[in-house]
Amino acid sequence: MSTVSLRTLPNETAKSARTNGRRTARYDGIFDGYNNLGSYAEAFDEMFDAQGNVRGPYKGIFAELAPSDASELEARNEALGRAFIDQGITFSLSGQERPFPLDLVPRVISAAEWSRLEKGIRQRVKALEMYLDDIYGEQEILRDGVIPRRLVTSCEHFHREAVGIMPPNGVRIHVAGIDLVRDGQGNFRVLEDNLRSPSGVSYVMENRRTMARVFPNLFATHRVRAVGDYSSHLLRALRNAAASNEADPTVVVLTPGVYNSAYFEHSLLARQMGVELVEGRDLFCRDNTVYMRTTEGERQVDVIYRRIDDAFLDPMQFNPHSVLGVAGMLNAARAGNVVISSAVGNGVGDDKLVYTYVPTIIEYYLGEKPLLANVDTYRCWLDDECEEVLDRIGELVIKPVEGSGGYGIVFGP
Repeated sequence: MSTVSLRTLPNETAKSARTNGRRTARYDGIFDGYNNLGSYAEAFDEMFDAQGNVRGPYKGIFAELAPSDASELEARNEALGRAFIDQGITFSLSGQERPFPLDLVPRVISAAEWSRLEKGIRQRVKALEMYLDDIYGEQEILRDGVIPRRLVTSCEHFHREAVGIMPPNGVRIHVAGIDLVRDGQGNFRVLEDNLRSPSGVSYVMENRRTMARVFPNLFATHRVRAVGDYSSHLLRALRNAAASNEADPTVVVLTPGVYNSAYFEHSLLARQMGVELVEGRDLFCRDNTVYMRTTEGERQVDVIYRRIDDAFLDPMQFNPHSVLGVAGMLNAARAGNVVISSAVGNGVGDDKLVYTYVPTIIEYYLGEKPLLANVDTYRCWLDDECEEVLDRIGELVIKPVEGSGGYGIVFGP
């Protein structure tokens, strides 16, 4: 796993030594003693190389931080937290509104490295798109024995109700959140795929605005790729998802409501896209068509960017007690009268067991080797791998196969 480290050096080189296999660099100033990392000594250092030299992409960050002292940085960090709360840039945890954590030291990814990541992510999402289309269609990958059939049929997020629903333009993954980590050798790996309702992009945009205020010189002297135009790209993707005969499709953002942990993001994206933010009670179905209640009367909805889990989306198909979704929505999607983004049933593509087969899925559908490797993962349903997990449980992270959002994760003792 990668760590972004905060350090100040008197110049761009530092003395470095190894003690019992652990690198300990000696620096003057407030970061004196930095690199006493204990069990993290072998982790990849984002800012400094093994000799203590500042890595190229971080030289600007280093120059900006070097004059600061610890109290100044701590004060800045506390001020940012207060500003986030004042502006409503929060997430809900256990019923409490909290500022989204922001590290004052930004992670820097060079254009060349980003290009490699982009190619790898495009390859991965393309293969997963083909996989989902196949699973809810002909299921050739199962017939060919490439992955076990029970891997799909036992998956909590495989919905037979979604079989036969074909999006107008064939796209099921409109938004993907691919989590990356850097290993000890400095290589990025895919930690997990999020294909249902990935969350967090609003904090990326707001954090970027904040960082631009904190480090104005850095942004003025570096060509930093913009993220503020994300909402316009999202709107274009959602409009393109509509049926081809819709010249001016109506797009809405469907939220569970103000008590949802990501409500800030839902409202921000709707506002920036210039579309309506709606709850289930604002929509209804008639004749396999979804309508929105407005002050000017009912209005047909063409694309629903839903931020509600499948189980609560349509009480006629899933949880009958749900008041968050819209009864009949799935039938409207099956009839081709509305597009649900991202598609119902995408969870069968980001299941943690399916994740272990994604390299195989890429080779099966694309005939290519994966450009981005997975994190080494053990399938606990296999006796030999389960035994190894039990032997090494203190070193591992245990995840429920159907989980998402960090719930149910257990770190070895």
